[in-house]
Amino acid sequence: MLTHEQTLQLIERAKDGDETAKTALVTENMPLIKSIVKRYGNVHVEYEDLMQLGAMGLIKAVNNFDSAYNVKFSTYAVPMIAGEIKRFIRDDGAVKVSRALKTLSVKMHAYIDEYIQTNGESPSLDKLSEVFGVDKQEIVFAMDSNKYPLSIYEKFDDESSGSIIDRLPAKGSGDELIDNILLKKLLAELPEREKTVIKLRYYKDMTQSEVAKVLGVSQVQISRIESKVIGKMRKQLA
Repeated sequence: MLTHEQTLQLIERAKDGDETAKTALVTENMPLIKSIVKRYGNVHVEYEDLMQLGAMGLIKAVNNFDSAYNVKFSTYAVPMIAGEIKRFIRDDGAVKVSRALKTLSVKMHAYIDEYIQTNGESPSLDKLSEVFGVDKQEIVFAMDSNKYPLSIYEKFDDESSGSIIDRLPAKGSGDELIDNILLKKLLAELPEREKTVIKLRYYKDMTQSEVAKVLGVSQVQISRIESKVIGKMRKQLA
C-alpha cells in the first residue's frame, strides 16, 4: 500500500497530466471503489459501468484534492466516488438505449470533465465529434440518452438544492451506507487513544466514567478527548 506521502506525490503528478500516476491511484484505490459500488448492486446498471463511474469519481477527487484539507485522500474521495455513481443513476435514461451508446455517453462525460479542468470551458460538438469519431447528431443523442423525464429525481424549481428523492427518508439508504464507510475511514485515521475512547463510548455503550477507569485517566480527560474527536468528525463529514 502507498504511504500518505507517496499518494500526495502521485496526485501532484496526476494533476500535471501524468497518466501513469492516474492509473496507479485508481489501482491503489480499487478496493475502496468496489466497497462503494457494491452498495448499488440493486440498480439496473451493469457492474462494469458502475466501476467505471467510480473510477471517474476518483479522478475528480484527484483533480480537486488539496493537502491543506488535512485529511487522507481516500477519505476525501468517498463522497466524490459515491456522488458520481448517484448522479449517473439519477440521470440514467428511462428510455433504454444500447450498451454501446451508454458507454459512449460515460466516456464523453469523463472527457468533458477533464477538458473543462484543463481549458476552463466545455469542448464544442465539433471537438467531441473529432475525438470520438462519430457525427454530431450521435454526440447529441448520446449526451441526451441518460436523462429522465420529470420524476421524483427532478430538481426543485426553487433555489434549494437537491431533488424530491433527496428529501424522502429511507431506512438503510445508500447515503447512510456511504456515511458509514466514511465514518469508518475517519475512525481508522484517529490516534489509537482517541479511537479507543470513541469505540468504548459509542460501540460498547460505556459511560465516560467507565472509559476513564479502563484507560486509567480522569473523566474530565475523557470528556475533552470525546469533544475534540466529535468536533473533528463533524467538520470532516459536513
